[in-house]
Amino acid sequence: MSSAATGRPVWSAAVVVIAVLVATPVAAVVVDGVFTTGATQLPVGLGAMVLTTLGLMLGVAVGTTLVGGGLAWLVTAHRFPLRDVLAWLLVLPLAMPAYILGFVFLSTFDSAGPVQGALRGVLGDGVWTPEVRSLPGAVVVMSLTLYPYVYLLARNALVEQSPGTYDAARTLGASRRRAFWKVLVPLARPSLAAGLALVMMETLTDFATVQYFNVRTVSVGVYLVWRGSFDPGSATRLSVLVLVFAVAVLAAERLLRGRARFHQQGARGRGLRPVTLTGWRSWGASALCLAVLGAGFVVPVLRLLAWALEDAAADPSGLVDPRFVDYLVNSLLVAAIAAAACIALSLAMGHGLRLGSGRLARSAAQLSTFGYAVPGAVVGIGVLLTFDVLDDALRGLGVPGGTGLLVTGSVLGILYAYVVRFLAPAYQAVDASFAKVSPTMTLSAMTLGASPRRILTRVHLPLVRPGVMVALVLVMIDAVKELPIVLLLRPFGFTTVSVWVFELASENFWEQAALPALVIVAAAIVPVAFLFRQVRLLDALHRVG
Repeated sequence: MSSAATGRPVWSAAVVVIAVLVATPVAAVVVDGVFTTGATQLPVGLGAMVLTTLGLMLGVAVGTTLVGGGLAWLVTAHRFPLRDVLAWLLVLPLAMPAYILGFVFLSTFDSAGPVQGALRGVLGDGVWTPEVRSLPGAVVVMSLTLYPYVYLLARNALVEQSPGTYDAARTLGASRRRAFWKVLVPLARPSLAAGLALVMMETLTDFATVQYFNVRTVSVGVYLVWRGSFDPGSATRLSVLVLVFAVAVLAAERLLRGRARFHQQGARGRGLRPVTLTGWRSWGASALCLAVLGAGFVVPVLRLLAWALEDAAADPSGLVDPRFVDYLVNSLLVAAIAAAACIALSLAMGHGLRLGSGRLARSAAQLSTFGYAVPGAVVGIGVLLTFDVLDDALRGLGVPGGTGLLVTGSVLGILYAYVVRFLAPAYQAVDASFAKVSPTMTLSAMTLGASPRRILTRVHLPLVRPGVMVALVLVMIDAVKELPIVLLLRPFGFTTVSVWVFELASENFWEQAALPALVIVAAAIVPVAFLFRQVRLLDALHRVG
């Protein structure tokens, strides 16, 4: 028997083992929260937290649909000044984490901010102003940072549609508005559902933004109960409730897609024929796009730059806080190790599946990507529960170290949680490159007697290198921005840039938080640049049509 044939079961088993390792923390939360008995009670105000979570998710879903879907329709179906540039610039707010835009928004519009100060100066101290630290404020901020998910997918659906169905509706007497609602929206429904699912998942996993606005969601309750009340039983049961929300979002996405299937007639759609706007409508469309872009990205970046310069001017000798360098090194080091681990596991899974694995291995590979849909706080608690069992086992074997040997003694818990959380984007990027590798190439290498390891290093790895680079960037950026996992699992004295920004902003130290926040935004722009290429390709396709 050839070495290729004997090695294939090992790689199939590796796929299953990876899936088990990734799923273990989530399974630990479910087992502990559902099957553990005792006097544990759910926290007071659980009903309010559930209603608040539902209200936040619904509000952000509506906001992102209106903003993202509306802008997608505007730039796809119309021509106006700056339209070609704005079509891809409107993706930029995706690089602005919600917790950074949140404290910039509060510093600007809160009672001590310049906007309310100017209103009191003009209209008097008794002028009424809305409460900024509230659920509507959180909805506005999160809608401004998350609408690009809906914008990208909706615009892609509109560009790829054939104009035949829309033109037929117009020929039959339907107005543009009626043809939009009756023809285009149903055809774009799968893309809209996918975008909304991403938005609601991000909303559910948010941790810092909602705390800035005094909005207590179930995800925040998990952290507060675990760290504040020291009640692990209640925290795990709340974590199960968060998982129920995540599953409900996935089910809602399938429901919104519906059972209907839509296909284009003939070749790839050429997109809608844009209508040229004239007069005040053309400049109004440009102003609307610029307003959204300014509120979601340009103005916050300028405000952060102003704060950073003010802080530097106030103390030129301390231009860069020495702690910032240490925290940045911590962030980059942990992110790099996590990215390398995710890439290695993704390569192992993709390689194992290409060698000819069975249904079990393929199902296990899909299971390994579920961690991205689980909030960071839940993943962190799952890792704590898993490592607690391992700690007990090590102590039973006589290994010295005491309680918390694995978790509180090192950053191993953070790395494990990062792998659970971010393996999905790494695997999807690597798997997309594997999909372009011809199966005959792998079969030819196997026929010539090459071992699985040699096929990986000499055939698969060189061909999937672009996907590996994309995975490296995506995981590192996500890891640098991650907050709740580090807050739950970090050892004493270990701080990352994201945690430092959160702590400074929570204490209203806006100027000190500006520089590290800008670093996070600058890092987040890198994966957004990859999206720019996609948007430009869509523009080129649209112009050809």
